[in-house]
Amino acid sequence: MLSRLGALGVAALLAGIGVPASASATTAPAGRTAAPTAEEARLDRAAPREILRKSGFDSVAPEFTEALKNARSYDHARRVVVREGRSLWQRAVDRAQGEQQTGISADDDRPLYWARLGMTRALRQWEPDRFALTPERRNRLMGALERSSRGQDSVGHHARERGHGHVKRILVTGFDPFTLDRDVRISNPSGAAALALDGTTIRTADGPARVEAVVFPVRWDDFADGAVERALRPYLPRVDLFTTISQGRVGKFDIERTNGAWRGGFADNENLSRTGTVPVSDPATQPQWTSTTLPYKEIVAAKTGRFPVYDNTSVTEIPAGGGAPVVRPDGPTEGSTARAGGGGDYLSNEIAYRATLLRDRLGLHDRLPGGHVHTPVLQFGAGNTDPATGDVTDPEFVRNRLDIIAQVRGILRTAASS
Repeated sequence: MLSRLGALGVAALLAGIGVPASASATTAPAGRTAAPTAEEARLDRAAPREILRKSGFDSVAPEFTEALKNARSYDHARRVVVREGRSLWQRAVDRAQGEQQTGISADDDRPLYWARLGMTRALRQWEPDRFALTPERRNRLMGALERSSRGQDSVGHHARERGHGHVKRILVTGFDPFTLDRDVRISNPSGAAALALDGTTIRTADGPARVEAVVFPVRWDDFADGAVERALRPYLPRVDLFTTISQGRVGKFDIERTNGAWRGGFADNENLSRTGTVPVSDPATQPQWTSTTLPYKEIVAAKTGRFPVYDNTSVTEIPAGGGAPVVRPDGPTEGSTARAGGGGDYLSNEIAYRATLLRDRLGLHDRLPGGHVHTPVLQFGAGNTDPATGDVTDPEFVRNRLDIIAQVRGILRTAASS
């Protein structure tokens, strides 16, 4: 998805990922309204307003603001924030899995994204009347809102424990839209797939598999703050398969064989750039590379949909002993230093690296299939490619997204059956 930017060039990617709350939860001194973040400021553009209106999600932020006004204490405010965040996530999931709707199609991930930003802007600017809200407590509320509205605190892999027989458990992750200053209309098929699949059951050759999904922001600092590890650590020991998902190349799926420990610096949704080694806990034991344990051969060979699926083995490395970066089509060489994984050097590579490193640090490498799937770039239809004059949706745009979602489901079915 985003991570491919460094390795394959900006033109190859047009969609996005995400971040934890503390990174962007800046607050103003008491008595002064906090300025919106770069992400939140885009809410004032015409396309986001149209997407919210046509989806009916334009009521989310005003209703959240009214609910906050009734908070009598910090603990009460936290309950309000978590309740409203979970309600937004569930509303978006229900919409994605419901009937086609007028105005904007049910499969659209953008109402969730823009409605959440309306909520974070409201919370950032809220000054309670009944109690004092310190910057630290506001940041904690922002974190709770981020996690609850992204499905991160409501993963429900409990079927097997409740005695429902052998039900495989699959965990998938998606991303927010990104490159929004290039085209604010943009959607992210990985986020759309997460909404469409969350809580659903896939019939595999080995029986049913329940899918749970979460979504991440496209923000460097959230990842550095441990958002991926906090969200996934409770669940990886309990699932049978996981895959992080993001948007990658035009017209094709990629199963990324290798992930690299390098950030290439492409600007995130807050217009911030970060370059350097991926920051993790215990850097002394940090590897330069991690690898997929997904059944990539079976996935590539299966007929999962209209887009071709590739086993992508290419990386960019600095060879052992130093020198200029070199592209290696068959994976990294011994002792090399990462400069791009198969998925590049942006946040899609980073979420794949973090998730597979967490898998390995939990001792699950040999028994838990997991890795990264890059979807095709989601494209608008011919005649609707100019963001200055184009519509927020069109029939080809919707068809492309639905086909990508269906093929993600097919890939998961193949992986869970192998």
